[in-house]
Amino acid sequence: MTNAFEGRVALVTGAGSGIGAATARLLAERGATVVVTDLDGARARQVAADIEQAGGLAWSEVLDVADGAAWAALAATIDERAGRIDVVVNNAFTLTVAPAHEQDEATWHRQLDVDLTSVYRSVRTFIGALRASRGNVVNVSSVHATVAFPGHPAYAAAKGGMLALTRQLAVEYGPQVRVNTVLPGPIHTPVWDGADEAYLDLTRRSVPAARLGTAREVATAIAFLAGDDASYISGASLVVDGGFTAQKDPR
Repeated sequence: MTNAFEGRVALVTGAGSGIGAATARLLAERGATVVVTDLDGARARQVAADIEQAGGLAWSEVLDVADGAAWAALAATIDERAGRIDVVVNNAFTLTVAPAHEQDEATWHRQLDVDLTSVYRSVRTFIGALRASRGNVVNVSSVHATVAFPGHPAYAAAKGGMLALTRQLAVEYGPQVRVNTVLPGPIHTPVWDGADEAYLDLTRRSVPAARLGTAREVATAIAFLAGDDASYISGASLVVDGGFTAQKDPR
């Protein structure tokens, strides 16, 4: 298991913190050379530095996943430095919490651009290289794709669209390229830093596992889907939520 990704190159978006950072670290632990990307260059550099200090292989790049030209530049850099790509993890996201009538069109479109259209951009950019390596894509959706919460219209639309797009891409590009999705539930990442203890306690009690998940637990699911043990899994959606959406009323 330690060297399951040896010789492979993995790109992780939104890898400066949370699930993305945990995924970058885990893939590196298992032998991958990891391209750590984030809109926040300082955070990306820190994660890459942590990986290298731990004995892994990584470098960082600033990437705005809503910028097509940035994707093209990234592909050129990866080709020059590594000559291949085996795994693409689409994890970057943005979120504005407000009902639909309180979100202007620019805010709406920015969320769809970052949270959904970025998946299209990643595939359009790397499909040739992924076919050559018989690689795979793992998209990070959310339980928001299947369960509605007030104030998340664009986010839910994007994450739900990601499930449909994942299935489409799996059919479009198989058998050379596998495409799958993970749907994290309540996961203790920096997004939760502003939550008060009462809300955290309410969330814990709404989960059959009686706790929030960790970024590492989601990363483990991503690594499974990206690895050879999942060689016959494509177009699938793996829920990582401690049983949250298994309930009739998870709230």
